[in-house]
Amino acid sequence: MELFFSRSSRNMAARWWWTVDKPLLAMVAFLIGCGFVLSFSASPAVAKRLHNLVLHHSIYMCLAIGVMLFFSMQGLKWTRRMAILGYAGVMLLLVATLMFGYEVKGARRWLKLGFTVQPSEFLKPVFIVCTAWLFEMQRQYKNFHGVIISFALLGLTCLMLLRQPDFGMTAVVFAVWLAQLFLAGVPIKKFMIPVAAFVIVVIAAYLALPHVQVRVNQMITGMFSGEPPYQVKKSLEAFKNGGFWGVGVGEGVVKMHIPDAHTDFIFPVAAEEYGMFLCLLIVAAYGVVVARSMILSTKESNMFIVLSVCGLAVSFGLQALINMASTLQLGPTKGMALPLISSGGSSLMGSAIGMGMLLALTRKNVHAEDKDNEAA
Repeated sequence: MELFFSRSSRNMAARWWWTVDKPLLAMVAFLIGCGFVLSFSASPAVAKRLHNLVLHHSIYMCLAIGVMLFFSMQGLKWTRRMAILGYAGVMLLLVATLMFGYEVKGARRWLKLGFTVQPSEFLKPVFIVCTAWLFEMQRQYKNFHGVIISFALLGLTCLMLLRQPDFGMTAVVFAVWLAQLFLAGVPIKKFMIPVAAFVIVVIAAYLALPHVQVRVNQMITGMFSGEPPYQVKKSLEAFKNGGFWGVGVGEGVVKMHIPDAHTDFIFPVAAEEYGMFLCLLIVAAYGVVVARSMILSTKESNMFIVLSVCGLAVSFGLQALINMASTLQLGPTKGMALPLISSGGSSLMGSAIGMGMLLALTRKNVHAEDKDNEAA
């Protein structure tokens, strides 16, 4: 075993181990571990609907770890190829969802393929890597209109998401694309055009989508009246009960009254039973992933790597921020999972793909691996 993982070994596992960024890997492992532990805490709250949440979460967690390791072992070319093929596949699934998917709470986001899948959860990482490649292609070939093509892909992606409707995911995808566009060095005057489009989309969504308007109004009213929506009220109660060290493992009671305690509102479950101490560790882990990724990207000269890594990190951190903010009445409630922690097969697998690609693109000498494969 020692020889298998030695520095001189040429097998894929050994090369992966000696090139992967260990701090990033440790933070991802910590978040996955938190999700496993919290599935035990949240299981009583959903016992009537999901008889064995822990087993369900464990199965998907193992699959997610396998997927993440597989993606993290790939070189630049295969990461790019899988993202392009993945984007095409996800778009087909989104079309199928609109045609044959089933509706929950006014949204048609789920598709039954022998098991339930939410295709939009797989969209962010593959879209981010695809747009990073388009920006890099424009830099290499002046006659290639990568920015225009990426904007067209953005429009198509947002259209498919809004048809579900899923405005939260749309906003995240648009925001990440704007971040990539800014890092690509687009002149500020041209950059302001899509920024204005983003503002228009947000305002239009508020005016045209009743559920968006209701949630924003509830958040604003709750802040000034002191009467937040039921879920947020119970969430804040959980934070209050937990204090700094928590009430103890399995001793939380507020989770029994919070809908979706195992998914969208898993953070309050952690707060009540394990206290602010664990919550701060979780926030710190997300912060380290984002900050560490940004730092590693500054050491790269390859625009594809820089834009992909930054985009994946921003998407990961922004989704976590939106989820946690909604539980603390700092943002409107949104059906967005806490990455790598919330239960749900599609959410775990989507986050695993994104983190696998991030680990692959931040590996040391990742360029050399592609050169070795070409030589072989």
